[in-house]
Amino acid sequence: MMRTHRGGELRAEHEGTDVVVCGWVANRRDHGGVIFFDLRDSGGVVQVVVDPVRPGLDLGHRVRGEWVLRVQGTVRPRPEGTVNVDMPTGAIEVAADAIEVLSESEPVPFPLDDRTEVDENLRLRHRYLDLRRDPMQRNLRLRASVNRAVRAAMDEQGFCEVETPMLIASTPEGARDFVVPSRLKPGHFYALPQSPQLFKQLLMVGGFDRYYQLARCLRDEDLRADRQFEFIQLDLEMSFADQDDVLDAVTRAVVAAAAAARPGEEVGTVPRITWHDAMERYGSDKPDIRFGMELVDLTDALAATEFRAFHGVDAVKGIRVAGAGDASRSTVDGLVDRAKQLGAAGLVWMRVRDVDGRIDVESPVAKFLADDERAAIVATLQAEPGDLVLIAAGPRRATCQILGQLRLDLGRPPVSEGLAFCWVVDFPLFEALGDDGRPIPAHHPFTMPHPDDLDRIDTDPLSVRSQAYDLVLNGWELGSGSVRIHRPDVQQRIFSLLGIEPEEAHAKFGFLLDAFRFGAPPHAGFAFGLDRIVAIFAGEENIREVIAFPKTQSGGDPLTGAPSVVGPQQLVELGLRVLPPKT
Repeated sequence: MMRTHRGGELRAEHEGTDVVVCGWVANRRDHGGVIFFDLRDSGGVVQVVVDPVRPGLDLGHRVRGEWVLRVQGTVRPRPEGTVNVDMPTGAIEVAADAIEVLSESEPVPFPLDDRTEVDENLRLRHRYLDLRRDPMQRNLRLRASVNRAVRAAMDEQGFCEVETPMLIASTPEGARDFVVPSRLKPGHFYALPQSPQLFKQLLMVGGFDRYYQLARCLRDEDLRADRQFEFIQLDLEMSFADQDDVLDAVTRAVVAAAAAARPGEEVGTVPRITWHDAMERYGSDKPDIRFGMELVDLTDALAATEFRAFHGVDAVKGIRVAGAGDASRSTVDGLVDRAKQLGAAGLVWMRVRDVDGRIDVESPVAKFLADDERAAIVATLQAEPGDLVLIAAGPRRATCQILGQLRLDLGRPPVSEGLAFCWVVDFPLFEALGDDGRPIPAHHPFTMPHPDDLDRIDTDPLSVRSQAYDLVLNGWELGSGSVRIHRPDVQQRIFSLLGIEPEEAHAKFGFLLDAFRFGAPPHAGFAFGLDRIVAIFAGEENIREVIAFPKTQSGGDPLTGAPSVVGPQQLVELGLRVLPPKT
């Protein structure tokens, strides 16, 4: 064997053992003729000691950073006073008997330690070097552990892993497709899958009543911290199952993943909250429930107010910022400006004070509110002296969203602090009415309406709940799913409401609708992003830090130069012509 051990795995119990280790020189130190260097491999780092006067070891003087070496030697304890308690191998070192240079390295374009901030484009241009750094090694190995745990949890629950195709027909989804031209059929295109949605439903018709895969999906949408063009999701579908069955199965998988990623950290039960309550209490459909500062409804408490900003509006909501009553005027003015940036007409702030033994508020608007109204605000918010109160008023949904964002701005912990999963259920079936007066689906047109709301689907569609659900972790939406429509009559009713005629429906979804004619079982499914959940487990704010070869925010790949032009011959073979860019 080229090596007997990974150097980073050597410990005190290996003292006296003859070993052969291989790796990269992390750094080199010359101490009065004796040379020390840290040898880094996939297991970590171990210190190697070289006496260059010994025969065959004189090349120790030549060794430089990132050279690849094979070292034969003996594990021995470090001399007293030189033990490094911050290093797993810090109690031992390898005394070299022979060194072989396997590969030399030019000076690297940036330090490979954790002490230096490096431009991200530079890191991605030399990603193969960036991957040698401890954080990237740790993150990608953590990702592998999560994948193993998820697969094991699905296998234990009787799910069958099935791969679905990567070249498919273009289907109407929420984002633009990436398309692939066909060489054999010029003028025709494949699409890369945004999700395996239709295929996994076909698998249910085919009798695979518990399917899953770690599916690669691609969406041509704007990139941000939690979004890449291509991503991996745990995708699953279940037949003869309802919402509770899916939520239970997914919960088992994510709890297993959390145990693998954060051993010893208790996840506890995963609560369920309705979409309506999430919006009212947190101002978001992906609530971060790790901290309080919940939104409180003040509409009834101020129903009789004459204060113009609160009078006759749809909703008045407030949040209590504990202990922030001494915030500077510039700070509260900044909060007002932030609220206006988010779309608020304004933001009322109040400092809660103890005035001669009674609680009152200090605010530019205090004089416009009656004594009992100020008291009602304090009581409803359960505010105490020393707190800061923030109040917004206007359309209910917008008011909740504005205060919800301020809540996050003021109180959200780092993404790495704790793990708080929650399910958000009972989403609206439709999100709004379009210009043509027809409802716009909030999920996709195959989502089953809530059975209690079916009688209102034609008369009051925006009040109809769906059997759709999202999984949220630390304020990040991990994924979504729903109970599917398997009954042709209900499906046609939804299509008609959306203005999709039978001919159009068959053109877009014919192969699925045809399959449903031959005995479709009731089924439900879900998918969540592995990139996102691993990023949270790793304490990273950007999923690029847990992906081996990601794209930049502009969609480019500095390593390979993608996207790139193709040659004229390829265009001819594909029957394509590239138009000049628009001016």
